[in-house]
Amino acid sequence: NVTGMSVRGENSPKRAAPLHSNHAALKLQETVFNLSSEKEQQEAIEHIDEVQNEIDRLNEQASEEILKVEQKYNKLRQPFFQKRSELIAKIPNFWVTTFVNHPQVSALLGEEDEEALHYLTRVEVTEFEDIKSGYRIDFYFDENPYFENKILSKEFHLNESGDPSSKSTEIKWKAGKDLTKRASQTPNKAGKKRQHEEPESFFTWFTDHSDAGADELGEVVKDDIWPNPLQYYLVPDMDDEEGEGDDDDDDEEGLEDIDEEGDEDEGEEDDEEDGEVTPIKHFFPLL
Repeated sequence: NVTGMSVRGENSPKRAAPLHSNHAALKLQETVFNLSSEKEQQEAIEHIDEVQNEIDRLNEQASEEILKVEQKYNKLRQPFFQKRSELIAKIPNFWVTTFVNHPQVSALLGEEDEEALHYLTRVEVTEFEDIKSGYRIDFYFDENPYFENKILSKEFHLNESGDPSSKSTEIKWKAGKDLTKRASQTPNKAGKKRQHEEPESFFTWFTDHSDAGADELGEVVKDDIWPNPLQYYLVPDMDDEEGEGDDDDDDEEGLEDIDEEGDEDEGEEDDEEDGEVTPIKHFFPLL
């Protein structure tokens, strides 16, 4: 009996492991994998940060070297700016034409502003020696009926903490000529360059120091106009181009009329060819 019991025990099926123990094992493996993955990710992030620090260091080094190069070439450009100013002085109304032809500056000009800018003879942009701390824009005027100043200037500064500021010349307006105090300006009689309502006076820019860090006009003059003002002086008059376009249209219409007349003549000739031949006696009298 004992032997039989032993045999039956050996031949009896083994009991399966509980399902909850298998699930626990899988959960443990998943936890270990996640911990390993998180560790690898953290190590990767730390290495990325180290590499990024090296990139930032190189960027700072590059900025310093670029600044030195810019300072060098800024000095080399000065004689050419001076020569260019001397040549521009030989062209009447060069600067007012340049400003009127510039889309952003033109939008800031009223009719009387444009008249006052006819007395503008010279514009100069001077970057401070270290360049990064700011710049100054000088406007030189002939004697004019609007203000006493010969030079109007506006400076932009960036202090060590990076805070921007600006200051400008106080305009000494002649009696009754303060363009910044005129509530409404006369309509633009010409109406050619600007098809919009008259803006505030261009000269309010000299008194506006509310946002020196985002002075659009100053940036446009320094970075867009000053490097090459000739490109805006030479902008063709759009009205003239439109007029030429109208002439071209007229010419085309004339050519179309001629073509139509030609087609009609050809049609008549075809009709004659299709009909009977006209007897000769119709042209020559009988003898």
